[in-house]
Parts: sequence; C-alpha cells; structure tokens
Amino acid sequence: MGVPVENRKLSSMLKGAVVIALSLFVASCQLTNSTVIGSTKPGVLRPNLANDIGKKEHPRVVATYGGVYEDAGAERAIAKVVGGLVAASDNPSQRYRITLLNSPTVNAFALPGGYLYVTRGLLALANDTSELAAVLSHEMAHVTADHAMQRQRRAEAAELANRVMSSVVEDKAKVDAAVKSSQVSFARFSQEQELMADDIGIRTLTRAGYDPYAASRFLKTMDKFAKYQSVRGQTSSAPDFLSSHPNTPERIQRAVQSARQIGAPGIGERKQTEYLTSLDGLLYGDDPLEGFIRSRSFLHKGLGISFSVPKGFVLENSADAVLASNGKGTAMRFDGADLSGHETLEGYLNSGWINGLIQNSVRLTTVNGLPAVIGSAVTDGWSFRIGVVRIGKTGYRFIFASRTPNSAFTRDFNKSMESFRQLSPAEQARLRPLRIKIIQAKEGDTPRKLAVGMSGVEPARRLELFRILNQVKSDERLEAGRVLKLVTD
Repeated sequence: MGVPVENRKLSSMLKGAVVIALSLFVASCQLTNSTVIGSTKPGVLRPNLANDIGKKEHPRVVATYGGVYEDAGAERAIAKVVGGLVAASDNPSQRYRITLLNSPTVNAFALPGGYLYVTRGLLALANDTSELAAVLSHEMAHVTADHAMQRQRRAEAAELANRVMSSVVEDKAKVDAAVKSSQVSFARFSQEQELMADDIGIRTLTRAGYDPYAASRFLKTMDKFAKYQSVRGQTSSAPDFLSSHPNTPERIQRAVQSARQIGAPGIGERKQTEYLTSLDGLLYGDDPLEGFIRSRSFLHKGLGISFSVPKGFVLENSADAVLASNGKGTAMRFDGADLSGHETLEGYLNSGWINGLIQNSVRLTTVNGLPAVIGSAVTDGWSFRIGVVRIGKTGYRFIFASRTPNSAFTRDFNKSMESFRQLSPAEQARLRPLRIKIIQAKEGDTPRKLAVGMSGVEPARRLELFRILNQVKSDERLEAGRVLKLVTD
C-alpha cells in the first residue's frame, strides 16, 4: 500500500482485488480492451499500427506494474536469452523492446510492435535459463503470429454482429443466445492462440538450444505457486470457455506432447547455475515503497504503521490497499483516506461514503492510544464492519465484509483493528525488503533444513515455498554444491 487514497464509495472499495484498467497478454496474454484499432476498411490495417499501439500502451503498462525494475544481472540474462531466441524464431527480423517490471506478480506478456514484459516475480520463480526462455519464446510467438491484431479484428467483428442482432431481432432470448455464442467463439479463438503460441514457442526454444521440456516444467511450477498463494490451496481444473486461456492441465499436457515430438527428456541446455547466479540480490515480494507483508502482519516503514490479521487470513499488498481473506467468506481491505475537512471521526463515518450505514452502530474508541471510530453497515446482501484510526490528517481504514457474519467475523475485525499501532524508530530502521539469496547446498542438507533460513514467510509455509522455488521434494537429499534460492531480508 502506497500513500493514502482519497475517499471512495463503499461499493467500489469492497472488491476482492484492485481493478486494473488493462487486460494484458499473460501466461497471461491479452491486448488491452481500451485500445481502439480502426482500419481503412475491414481487414486492412494502416502501416506501423502495431508499433503505435505498443508505444501508446507502454507507459500505462509500466505504471500499472510498479515501474521499471533495474537489475544489471537480470537484465543481461534476459537480453542474452532474447537474442538467441530471435535468431531461432520464425521472424529473425522482428525487433523487440524488453522491459523488466517492478512487480512481485508472476507475469509475462507482449504488446503489438514487439513490446515484451517480464516481472521480477516471474524471474524469481523460474529455476533455470531454459524456463525463462520458454516464457519469452511463448510471448514472442504472439508477436510473430500477429495474435493481438487478429484478436482485435475478431472482437470488432463480434461486436458488429451483436449490434446487428440487437437491432434486427426482437426476440431477446435469441439475441442473448447469439451474443453468448459469439463470446464463446471468441474465447476459444483466444485459447487456440495460447496453445499455438505454446507450440511455436517450444519449437523456437529447441532451435535456440534450450530444453524443450522447460515449458511444461515451468507451467507446473506456476500452477503450484498459484495454489500456494491461494487461501484454500486449490484452483479449478475445469475449463472455462469464457476464459482467454486453456486450463493449466491442458496446457501442460500439450506442452509435454510438443516436447516429445522433438525428443526424449534430457536434450537441450538448462543453464541453471548461470541463471540462478544472476538472481542473487533480486528484490522479492513487495516494493519497500508499498510496505512489507511479514507472515500475517503488514508493516510500512514510510508511514510508520503496522497491523496483523488473525490466523487463517492471507494478506495481499497492492498499490493503494492491503487486501486479505480467510477462505471462509470473509474479506478485508485496509487503506488510507484524507480526513481534511472532517473535524470529528464520527462526522467522517457519517459523511456519506458508506452505503447502508447503521446509524446507532457508530461509536468512538481508541486503538493503542490513537483516536478511532467503528461502525457497521448492511447492503446488497453483505454485512460490513468498518473502523477508522486517525493519525494527524490521515484516517487508516479497516473494512471487513461477509455474506454470512457470525461471532468469528466480529472477533476477526476486532483483533485486526486492535493490532494497529505506530512503529518505533528502531522498528522502522530494522525493516528491510526481502531478496533472493543464492546459496550452495552442503553435504547432508535437505529442503526441510534449509527452509528454516527463509525470512518474511510464515514458519509453517516456509518449506512449501522453498520446495516450489527450487523444484525439490521435502526430504530430498540435496547434492553438495547444488545452487538454490532462499528468500531472506
């Protein structure tokens, strides 16, 4: 969470995630919905349009993902991989602009015109050069196959067809059916592009001399990491036909099949030691300017504040708020608001930014010596507990939401609110960001033994994260000298 945000309507504040105005390509690859392409006539796009689109969207992408991350070692590793992949690609004349993004999310995507993006979170998760190459070759395949422009043309055609149906057909059921049919068709079109990019990427990967099985291996790692981050530790394997991406098991299976057509496991280079060495010191997790998540606590060095959530909650930091959920139907949002113009906390809570506020629930209190106010609200089937703690002109807001409130819901809200406090100068000075530390295993080392040295991770989850980051089993005997990743502060 960065600087305090302005007051917002409650309905827009209580979403489970920050709304991003860009829909991007991702092991996550989608062209931004906001882009209007236009053409001289159907199917004919003006020259240099792809590059113009990428150039226009680039600043928004960088801003959305926390800016550019500068790391000489990581930048050299990426540039070297891209150079080899370009030479081995279907279009060696295509030029690329690569940007390393300052985001802990695991993501890579492409924009028209050869704009490639990789987050530092993805670099930290990859375990060798071939896995990074697999991701980049997939994104380059989208560019060389002109997928973004194909999607746009398909979207424009679908929109036109839907508009015609709405104008001509009076039967609403038939209109809805036709619109749904075109949506499903467009979604499958996008899924086919993803699988095609996987196939092209694996072929390019192999021609560049890398392990063709790296694609399926990294897909498995991403799937495990997604489950690790999930509150319930589960993700659905059922295909979603309105999704632009095939489900992960389908992609893994197809990636393995594509690699087998090339050769048996063991071919191609992985270059693990070289890659991991380039990651030493890489920032991991939250940017210091956004505060730190340490286990179930949030601490912000610049703002000098801290709070904790009860056991069972998983915290997620974003640019303008801290979010949390417990997997049992309770969600939390913590952010800051400007209280200038509000003489009292009661007046602020009653100023109209909360829908469905229960008037007699508002009462003043104190939290660790700081003035505070709490209240309750009910709207649209949701129950809310709201608390605001004042420091100077800033109000720090806790908002808990549940459709099935009970005593645990109230207890969790109270515990979180009561944990809010100001950090001492000594505590602020001790706060340091998490980074990737590269180590070599010693004789007798096991993942269980080495995971104890991880920092900033809940003790009960350290081993699981270590296993995912290093693609090892819990009680595996590690070969002396093996290069491994640790997360430390």
